[in-house]
Amino acid sequence: MTPPPLAPGEIMRRLGALYGEPTWTPHGDAVAELVLTVLSQNTADTNSGRAFTQLLRRYPTWAAIAEAPPDEVVATIQPGGLAAQKAPRIQAILRAVEERSPGWDLEFLRAMPLEDARAWLRALPGVGPKTAACVLLFALGLPAMPVDTHVERVSRRLALIPERLDAARAHDALEAIVDPAAYYRFHMLLIKHGRRTCIARRPACERCPLAPECPRVGLAAP
Repeated sequence: MTPPPLAPGEIMRRLGALYGEPTWTPHGDAVAELVLTVLSQNTADTNSGRAFTQLLRRYPTWAAIAEAPPDEVVATIQPGGLAAQKAPRIQAILRAVEERSPGWDLEFLRAMPLEDARAWLRALPGVGPKTAACVLLFALGLPAMPVDTHVERVSRRLALIPERLDAARAHDALEAIVDPAAYYRFHMLLIKHGRRTCIARRPACERCPLAPECPRVGLAAP
């Protein structure tokens, strides 16, 4: 018989004991988070961080990035991978931010109702639910649940979300079952678990503290 899914609170308790408890410290720069989240797509954090650093070293302002020759921006962020796709997306986002909020200050989003702030971000070109949630959570300190590939994979294996639920609706599904005050903790612990233990291929179920109740335990065992 398949065991009932673990409650999110119990998942966090066990993973927190294994990996340590994360500390939520929003950094306040929503525009930087927009750019960094685009750079982080489909690449390692070290690569996206290197691309972000090179971007800031080459251009003194967000406006300079938005107005730079596209091929120049592509060359600058090359270490982050998929530069030809990410550069025009970043420039389009920055131009839209400048048009809608001259001065590049998105602090006003904190004072808006959460769903209005999310909608404002989603209206930017190429900004999906994950990017909007990253800005709300990591930059502005608002309760939103970013669902990256690790969070999605672990949540599916633990039966927290249906197997065939698309990624966009996974954000809503997880936000509905996790305490908003714990969104950051849940997100960070599941990312660590997905990177270190519940990896995509051959997960290390033998050392997983969730294995006794995991419906997919032994998923990739030979």
